[in-house]
Amino acid sequence: MDVDRTNDSGASLASSRYQRGDILADWDKAIDLGDYGKSNRNWLGMHINPAVFLPTAFISLVVIIFSLVAPQASADFFSALRSGAVANFDWFFMSAGNVLLLFCVIVALSPLGNIRLGGKGSKPDYSRLSWFAMLFGAGMGIGLVFYGVGEPVTHFTTSMAGGSGAPLGGATGDAAASRGLAMAATIFDWGLHPWAIFTVTGLALAVFTFDYKMPLSMRSAFYPLFGKAVWGRAGDVIEILAVLATIFGLATSLGLGAQQAMAGISYLFGVASSSTTILMLIAVMAAVTFLSVRGGIDRGIRILSEVNMWVAFALLVFVLSTGSTLQLLGDLGRNIVTYLSLLPALSNPVGRTDTGFYNDWSVYYWAWWISWAPFVGMFMARISLGRTVREFIAGAMIAPTLLGIIWLTIFGDASIAHIVAGNGAELTKASLDTQLFVLLASLPWAQFTSVVAIALILIFFVTGWDSGTLVIDTMTSGGRTDTPLRQKTIWLFVVGGIGIVLLLSGGLTSLQAGAIATGLPLAGVLLLMCAGTLKGLLALHRLPAQSGAIETLDG
Repeated sequence: MDVDRTNDSGASLASSRYQRGDILADWDKAIDLGDYGKSNRNWLGMHINPAVFLPTAFISLVVIIFSLVAPQASADFFSALRSGAVANFDWFFMSAGNVLLLFCVIVALSPLGNIRLGGKGSKPDYSRLSWFAMLFGAGMGIGLVFYGVGEPVTHFTTSMAGGSGAPLGGATGDAAASRGLAMAATIFDWGLHPWAIFTVTGLALAVFTFDYKMPLSMRSAFYPLFGKAVWGRAGDVIEILAVLATIFGLATSLGLGAQQAMAGISYLFGVASSSTTILMLIAVMAAVTFLSVRGGIDRGIRILSEVNMWVAFALLVFVLSTGSTLQLLGDLGRNIVTYLSLLPALSNPVGRTDTGFYNDWSVYYWAWWISWAPFVGMFMARISLGRTVREFIAGAMIAPTLLGIIWLTIFGDASIAHIVAGNGAELTKASLDTQLFVLLASLPWAQFTSVVAIALILIFFVTGWDSGTLVIDTMTSGGRTDTPLRQKTIWLFVVGGIGIVLLLSGGLTSLQAGAIATGLPLAGVLLLMCAGTLKGLLALHRLPAQSGAIETLDG
């Protein structure tokens, strides 16, 4: 049986037929990529898939023009969109997150966890340290810095007051119980569920790219379910949706980063925050991001991610060592226990009375994480060759969750401790984007550490922007990773442009609305992706050697 490896587009194989026995599922008898990749076009020195590239570019341009021409109408539209999606589909977002988490746990604990991505002899391209740094840097690092102080403080104050805006109704007047609720709710929003959402996508893409030699494309995970149809219009729709979700999810993060960095600069140096200063800041970061994109993963993203990890670690250690060290370390264990004990209640999608917290925080986050899934998942897949499925899930879900808990505990509990001690008046009055700097101002070397924090935000800004740009480019070029720099640059400016116009026209509400609107249909896509991934893993597991790789006839 011959293996046809001809493809004038370079995107993937025109058809691939694998060695197999009767033990494999019927869909795997002859994996046929049809004409996928042959529709790619060379246009102005770029290599694009017109069916995906053109619609996403057009929709992005329409959003930018609409927000520039009619900023108020744009803000009103996105605000209504956000409210409607959250109010009507809160249960669906939460249920989808629960299913995706259970899927990851079951796969990791099952024999499927032994499968090695790329086959038995595959070796990782990066050390565990570099791998983990890139996973975290491309994930939610910038969000943790933005919300690491503000969200625990907000949940603590609402829990003390009680009511529908407090997590699980709060603990009125009880500081200790309110502190536990605040930290558990914050960790819930940043813990296992979001990283499970990313992990499902990354695992699916890694399995079908490395083990089945399919394109690095969202549609590949649906081949076991729909066969050759995924290479046609149905697959195009999946890709378009994934690209738009990535653009809006990434734009939200960039908006947060720009807003917080500017707030820090204003707080420290008295520079007035305005549309002009925000534009200047983003322009500078765009130039840095361009250089990182030009350097690629090895010379750009990897180096910046490792630098950022050490900077974040240094800031973490500083806050820990200058505060109530022993108390914060004790709080770490208590927060983990409280989080796990309240996990079922916080994950419950029906009959909630804490609608203010549930809709304004958790549901919004779930939509944001889902919109990020194609971006983070594809980047995870690209750097995870040679890892076992169990190692991948542990590295992509459990390890970042633990690091997030440490970060949130040290910064969140330190902030709440100031409030309980009666020294947190300025902290509670400050806006979300300045609360980190208010906390640092209460510690030694405030000026220096605040500058370090701004640098941390900006590096996360760059690592998220450049890795997102590479992923969007891959999805709009038929799975290619060798496109010219000019092509990547287009998407760099599209993401930045949408982030700027939505931030300046409607603020965070508009950014959040875009993420939620694209995250809603994508949630259904991710649920179907679980089924396709499971079929793919089961076929690999049933191989006689159980090596985790399907070997081609020629190799």
